[in-house]
Amino acid sequence: MGEIEVKMEVGFDGVAIITFSNPPVNAFAISIIASLKEKIGEAMSRDDVKAIVLTGKHGMFSGGFDINVFQNVQKTGNLSLLPDFSIDFVVNTIEDAKKPIVAAIEGLALGAGLEVAMGCHARIAAPKAQLGLPELSLGVIPGGGGTQRLPRLLGLPKAIEMILTSKPILSEEGKTLGLIDDVVPPQELLKVSRQWALDIANERKPWVRSLHCVDKIGSISEVNEVIKFARHQAKRTAPNLTHPQACLDVIEEGIVQGGHPGVLKEREVFSDLVVSDTSKGLVHVFFAQRATSKVRNVTDKGIKPRAVKKVAIIGGGLMGSGIATSLIVSNTYVVLKEVDSEYLQKGIKMIEENVRGLVAKKKLSQPRAEKALSMIEGVLDYSEFNDVDMVIETVTEDLQLKQEIFGEIEKVCPPHCIFATNTSAIDLDLIGEKLGCQDRVVGAHFFSPAHLMPLLEIVRTEKTSVQVIIDLMTVGKIIKKVPVVVGNCTGFAVNRAFFPYKQSAHMLLHLGVDLFRIDRLIRNFGFPMGPFQLEDLSGYGVAVAVSKRYATAFPDRSFYSPLTELLIKDGRNGKNNGKGYYVYEKGSKPKPDPLVLPIIEESIRLANLMPEGKPISVTDQEIVEMVLFPVVNEACRVLEEGIVTRVIDLDIASVLGMSFPSERGGIMFWADLVGSKHIYTSLKNWSEEYGNLYKPSRFLEERAMNGVPLSAPVSATPKTTSSSSQP
Repeated sequence: MGEIEVKMEVGFDGVAIITFSNPPVNAFAISIIASLKEKIGEAMSRDDVKAIVLTGKHGMFSGGFDINVFQNVQKTGNLSLLPDFSIDFVVNTIEDAKKPIVAAIEGLALGAGLEVAMGCHARIAAPKAQLGLPELSLGVIPGGGGTQRLPRLLGLPKAIEMILTSKPILSEEGKTLGLIDDVVPPQELLKVSRQWALDIANERKPWVRSLHCVDKIGSISEVNEVIKFARHQAKRTAPNLTHPQACLDVIEEGIVQGGHPGVLKEREVFSDLVVSDTSKGLVHVFFAQRATSKVRNVTDKGIKPRAVKKVAIIGGGLMGSGIATSLIVSNTYVVLKEVDSEYLQKGIKMIEENVRGLVAKKKLSQPRAEKALSMIEGVLDYSEFNDVDMVIETVTEDLQLKQEIFGEIEKVCPPHCIFATNTSAIDLDLIGEKLGCQDRVVGAHFFSPAHLMPLLEIVRTEKTSVQVIIDLMTVGKIIKKVPVVVGNCTGFAVNRAFFPYKQSAHMLLHLGVDLFRIDRLIRNFGFPMGPFQLEDLSGYGVAVAVSKRYATAFPDRSFYSPLTELLIKDGRNGKNNGKGYYVYEKGSKPKPDPLVLPIIEESIRLANLMPEGKPISVTDQEIVEMVLFPVVNEACRVLEEGIVTRVIDLDIASVLGMSFPSERGGIMFWADLVGSKHIYTSLKNWSEEYGNLYKPSRFLEERAMNGVPLSAPVSATPKTTSSSSQP
């Protein structure tokens, strides 16, 4: 991969080329910053150096600051671990240097990479280089002067848009807007940059210190209008987050008070934010997502993935069409099988609509869309299955039907073919129990809508081969999913952990808590919607079928709610027919339906949890905890049973699969912030009052009693014996 190093070479023309290397993305580690300061200082003191070009190895400038430093600061609380990047390095060493410095940018200039480039006196870039400040996605703000320089180089509206969305632009747009001075072919990059640096030194080109630029800022009234609009947008898109508003405060400070006061304010706010719970959560998710690519006893075996060029999908419904969309837009051929031509045409139509939707959202170009649609073939039998590399079955949750399908495809598919099922709850051992090739059976559990949701839960049985897991992980990455490998049980990891989520919400409703209050509080916590609106979205038929399956698997801790069946009886099916807990009308947001209240009253009467008819009195915080603590509790069981072996897998799966708010770091990371003792005590009290749905697991009890974090490795928990410690 190459070494971490900084080299300087001085040419006959008097230009020092300083090249830094820290593979794979040339992150600004503390050692890199120190070496760069030393090399720039040396260049300043040498009489044979007239100007400097700063560039990175490996075909890129820099992917940003070393985020491992963030994590170290967050673990220790020691802010002195952060270098004085913005003033000492970017301002004093680069921007206020006595000889001109030009940034030669290729590949990436993100975060601190772009901030360093903006501190230089000119920026030359190769085509398609990505320029951006993604710090808000980690719960902080740019900390190397980015909040001050980007508005001065781009203009305020575009700079704010880039910072708040964390979305990069390409070098071509950067040149149009004034962020980049010139875009040249990669082979010309150093040559043009050298000449540009000499031209500045010889006063043939302007010597620009971007912190001092004011010509693109606009009048105070214009500034006020832009920032007011940005505050409104940030509040609308991220109502639970405070750091976007803090970022706007810093930008405003710099415009009103000047660039240097702005940089000082930026440093102060950055230091506060980097140790906030929000940043801790987002940084944890950042590392957790990358860790999913390494699975013990799988990815460390040295097994190479086989090419999966053609995939057959059985079932063209919502899930099948979504999975097919993901595959064809990633250049994988798909054979879609349905039972008759009517269903097949519906499936093809849904795929076409999905692809058009991606084009409309500018996630896919029209030529790529046309190519994608040419890579799907619809069939009504198995005649085209003789050369497929993988089959993904997406039919209804019917064990016998799935067994029949797998029995049939085993006869026609090639001997290397992977047999994957998209079941969300059925035990894979049962699905494949009659097959002779059980080592090729695996779960490929996508989340709806499958072409948009990023999680792929890979479910392995004890017989699934490592080769099959490696192959499916590779397919997942190709179709831009985050694969998480889990064990086999009813519901697997994500749905298993979250089955109490809906049940707890229904329990509260039958104890007299307003369902719309529950949904509102869960949204305020950071979920995109509450449990009842989610039920509307997924449809009641699915809810009833899944509830029965969990009631069968976990009868000791399941709560039966008569409400969903009463809603179906009333002709409601949520968003599918526009009538559920909410009313759904085209072009408007869902509105609470008052006509559902008599149905709820009937359900409360049937459940009979309030013998005296008195609703329980609970605070907003208690409602959130009564919905989410049982999820933590079930996640503890998932860990104890070895369904997942790492807490980070549960965290990333909860964020990507169940839309748990990423700023809270995932379900178990958040649980550790809350504290296992508080969770255990609360659940114990509720279980005594409301039943086994809230009964603490043995794993949770042991960790709470011994003061061991829930995120600690499973083997770190001391075993205790207690008459109350039942799973």
